[in-house]
Amino acid sequence: MSSHSDDSGDDDDETASPADKSELHGTIKNLSLKLDDLSTCNDLIAKHGAALQRSLNELDGLRIPYESSEKLKAVNERATLFRITSNAMINACRDFLQLAETHSRKWQRALQYEQEQRIHLEETIEQLAKQHNSLERAFRSAPGRADLSTSFSQGNLLTPKGEDSEEDEDTEYFDAMEDSTSFITVITEAKEDRKAECGTADPVDWTSADNVLDGASLVPKAPPKVKRRVRIPNKPNYSLNLWSIMKNCIGRELSKIPMPVNFNEPLSMLQRLTEDLEYHHLLDKAVHCTNSVEQMCLVAAFSVSSYSTTVHRIAKPFNPMLGETFELDRFDEMGLRSLCEQVSHHPPSAAHHVFSKNGWSLWQEITISSKFRGKYLSIMPLGAIHLEFQASGNHYVWRKSTSTVHNIIVGKLWIDQTGDIEIVNHKTKDRCQLKFLPYSYFSKEVARKVTGVVSDGQGKAHYVLSGTWDEQMECAKIVQSSPSSPSLDGKQKTVYQTLPAKLLWKKYPLPENAENMYYFSELALTLNEHEEGVAPTDSRLRPDQRLMEKGHWDEANTEKQRLEEKQRLSRRRRLEACSRGCNVEDEKEADVYTPLWFEKRLDPLTREMAFVYKGGYWETKEKQDWHMCPNIF
Repeated sequence: MSSHSDDSGDDDDETASPADKSELHGTIKNLSLKLDDLSTCNDLIAKHGAALQRSLNELDGLRIPYESSEKLKAVNERATLFRITSNAMINACRDFLQLAETHSRKWQRALQYEQEQRIHLEETIEQLAKQHNSLERAFRSAPGRADLSTSFSQGNLLTPKGEDSEEDEDTEYFDAMEDSTSFITVITEAKEDRKAECGTADPVDWTSADNVLDGASLVPKAPPKVKRRVRIPNKPNYSLNLWSIMKNCIGRELSKIPMPVNFNEPLSMLQRLTEDLEYHHLLDKAVHCTNSVEQMCLVAAFSVSSYSTTVHRIAKPFNPMLGETFELDRFDEMGLRSLCEQVSHHPPSAAHHVFSKNGWSLWQEITISSKFRGKYLSIMPLGAIHLEFQASGNHYVWRKSTSTVHNIIVGKLWIDQTGDIEIVNHKTKDRCQLKFLPYSYFSKEVARKVTGVVSDGQGKAHYVLSGTWDEQMECAKIVQSSPSSPSLDGKQKTVYQTLPAKLLWKKYPLPENAENMYYFSELALTLNEHEEGVAPTDSRLRPDQRLMEKGHWDEANTEKQRLEEKQRLSRRRRLEACSRGCNVEDEKEADVYTPLWFEKRLDPLTREMAFVYKGGYWETKEKQDWHMCPNIF
């Protein structure tokens, strides 16, 4: 019966492999052989019981002394009782076997019905998803879309807030029909602005005071001092249905699902984290800002720029092995040194530290929480990002927004960034409120839009930020603010009168043939390039990732399974060593891994425990003494 059961299992069970199925069939075959042995024993008991009874009857007819006759009589009675009991057991076994065979057919029919219902449900879900996709395409091409969009934006077709919807409480960010922004921007001419600012305490000339912001995004890429690769092997054309794997994983933590490399890109999460530094020139520019709110504009543009590489990158990066590291030593080219280390495996957590010779440092510990919801996949980075400028002492802290991958079942996969980001300067109390607007078919807003307001420590707004997270960000200086007239629903927005916007950041164009190279940027193409002198735990040395990059996906899958099994074995050894050396009942407490380059400390600003760089890596690299590094590959 077990051979007919489905493979959904509970949260700890994985999809049945061919090895599991062969083992199951072997078990059933052994049980059948044991049943045959039991039948043989039944026949032997009956045969030898009858022979024993005959022998006793023959002894009864012999002339023997009285005392022996009594003993023989007692033995005969016991043999008769044994035969009666054996017959009763044999009859009970026969009845049980008949009953089991009868009900087995019923169970098989019931199980077959359940399997058919499950297949039917899967087909129905897939059909509904296809119909939903067709309706969306039809709506986009409908001639009356503008009128319908207006009706939606006015709330005529909206479901009242608070009613049940098809999404759960974790997906409030899909409500894209709320007011897109809490303010209205009105652009004025420079002459009018100067008149408007007359009489204010600190008149500011937009053309001179913001010279640091002028051309902040127009920094051309300097030719690299070290020649680096500009392409990788093309992505093989392997067809694999994502839904066929993900349908059994609804509601589960993505990091605990064994996924083939077919859904990966040949970079690890540590390398993806390092990609945030692609537009480091924004921070180099911010160092020279004497005005903290101007500096905040550049920091905000930098925080948004980290999402620009994700617009086409729907593939999953490799989960780093525990203790895996990645360094980016570009002190001469980019003026910085970056180090990442995987400090925890469950939950997956990475610590990151960057030092720039231009006068700033950045550090973070990011824990990735991801859930598959059936129709979409949500990825929530948890943890604070710290940025400090040494000269001014300005210390900025912010957290990342939520990423969502749509059309898991059917249609073209696409990614969206949603939620709010608050950037705080803990020295001056300046704040920047960024809002990532979720994409909606019914919205008239630009796709992937980001808006924001930069305010000083007293709450006065100074700049309005606008743009898209995949292309560019602009800032406009606020010269006057006033409340708007109440809308029909009683809500009131703030009207900001601003000067013409200035470009803060613009995305670099993708390399030629990027669509066949996982849509990697110029920086991403170089991250997995082999370098001499790196630690033996560096992501560049990971064999399954390297095999995938070369296009050998079957070998990469085999190597990935070997590495995962090696990691599980290392964890078991740590648990066994701790159980022998200490009395710890909690398994999580026992499974403590001590990172090499980071240590856990209390963050004085967020009041959270986080891993921070403790030093020593670059000195160790200079000596090339890596004896303390674990053998993880």
